[in-house]
Amino acid sequence: MRFVAPCLLGLEGLAANDLKFKGIPGVRAENGRVLFEGDHSVMARANICSSMCARVFILLAEFEARDFDTLFEGVKAIDWSSFIGERDAFPVKGNSLDSALTSIPACQKIIKKAVVEKLRQSYDTGWFEEDGGVHQIQFRIFKNRVSIMLDTTGDALNKRGYRAMSNDAPIKETLAAAMCDLARVRADHTVVDPFCGSGTILIEAARKALNIMPGIDRSFAFEAWDQVDPAVVAEERRRAREGERRDAAFKAYGYDIDEAALELARRNAELAGVGDRIVFEKRDIRDYADENERVSVITNPPYGERMLDVSQARELYAVMGEKFPRLPYHSYTIISPDDSFEKTFGRPADKRRKLYNGTLRCQVYQYFK
Repeated sequence: MRFVAPCLLGLEGLAANDLKFKGIPGVRAENGRVLFEGDHSVMARANICSSMCARVFILLAEFEARDFDTLFEGVKAIDWSSFIGERDAFPVKGNSLDSALTSIPACQKIIKKAVVEKLRQSYDTGWFEEDGGVHQIQFRIFKNRVSIMLDTTGDALNKRGYRAMSNDAPIKETLAAAMCDLARVRADHTVVDPFCGSGTILIEAARKALNIMPGIDRSFAFEAWDQVDPAVVAEERRRAREGERRDAAFKAYGYDIDEAALELARRNAELAGVGDRIVFEKRDIRDYADENERVSVITNPPYGERMLDVSQARELYAVMGEKFPRLPYHSYTIISPDDSFEKTFGRPADKRRKLYNGTLRCQVYQYFK
């Protein structure tokens, strides 16, 4: 099977390398997505192990379509009975951009009709109960190029299962994982987040250090499919568990001025299985003092579009510049949408990377020299 895994813009290379490192073969990055091939074990591994992708789709077909007849025939040509059983549910959703086929409801109707017609031929029936496992059909039409996919994931992959609640402006787990990857978090790391909020960055850092796979504690849509052998999934979960490094020396510290956010962070860390690795304390950035010989600061400070007005956010950036000095074995990884961040912080970054936090264009600024 062919698979496509979308990711945040700017993370394609990181997401591809993450999957390669975790044993996914033939990975290649494209704009906003990662592609690879494999069987059900690869599908399960990608879902369980991907840190930065949003979902894993089976890519069933790609073709050009400028009218509904062509769309119908392209969808009908797919061997649907290989993926959808006689009683399975198969809802349709998707999007279209810069294409002749602009009506999403009309596209949904045509695609559903084509799938039903093909399944009628395969199962020799005129009615489908659709009370079995959900096989979500996803379509994407971009510049008249149609992609037809099946969603194997269900809830998006950033839903790790540990963040039951969050503060007002949480960072997505997938983006937090990317920041930890850029900061090169390792098993013996000490990591600090002085604006920790509900703890997502530190939890992702801890799980990365301990090699706890992102999806190990949750379920996926494909697990309800009759076509997937549960033993295959169980083997991939066993493989992931065996790779965990519970003897890692990792430790982390999270600070925030909001006691309610800190309480959420503690609860989330416990749910994530890393509560014993992270200390959360109420502390203002103005009182920040680093007492570690080696440390990586990874943080998503409040900013104008998020929680504070721009002038307040820039005041914090200036304080950070004072509190984060150049020291051996110290690094700082900071995400911000403010193009004047370096000027306000007080020195240019050693490395910058453009990416998107949802629809918000940001840069990750790294200081390590």
